Amino acid sequence: MAAGRPRTFCTEKGLDCAMQVFWRKGYEGASMVDLTTAMGINSPSLYAAYGSKEGLFRAVLERYEARRDKFMEEVFAAPTAREVATLFLHGVADFAADTGGQNPPGCLLLQSGMTCGDSAIPDELAKHRAVKEKALCERFARAKAEGDLPQSTVPQALASYIMAVSNGMCVQAASGASVQDLHAVADMALASFAVSAKAPAMA
Repeated sequence: MAAGRPRTFCTEKGLDCAMQVFWRKGYEGASMVDLTTAMGINSPSLYAAYGSKEGLFRAVLERYEARRDKFMEEVFAAPTAREVATLFLHGVADFAADTGGQNPPGCLLLQSGMTCGDSAIPDELAKHRAVKEKALCERFARAKAEGDLPQSTVPQALASYIMAVSNGMCVQAASGASVQDLHAVADMALASFAVSAKAPAMA
């Protein structure tokens, strides 16, 4: 029989436990002992399932992103660009600060690689963040083509702005900002968005 992932532990539960460790300690700070203890497995089982610590981390990132898929689908289904930005930023505020103890505050895609000396890990995290920015850019480009945004709008710049605000909110959450604080930041960003995205009056 071909070797596969050990059946002695729940893959999803194990990844969630490993996620907690990477999130709280960062990629470099998370030791193999930390990870195997949290997952309730031994090192041979971890290596058999994921190949390496980096392999486990990549599986954790996939699990993390999968948990956000429904939220992102709802964001991009919004009928206007402003509603897209509103759902995204206020959703980030809720996710980053109001974790209910399930996760640390902030964002795994930012915190797990902040102090990592191995460029491969920050590069991987940057790629994941870039996927969201690209999706926002494409949605704003569509809004511009449909007349929902003025022709002067630069979709890439607008997407970068929304991502910069959301990343800053996550850093603030990790530093102790409350969900109310983050919603206030989102509202302020959206106020400037409303001005920049306001279509010119018809003659």
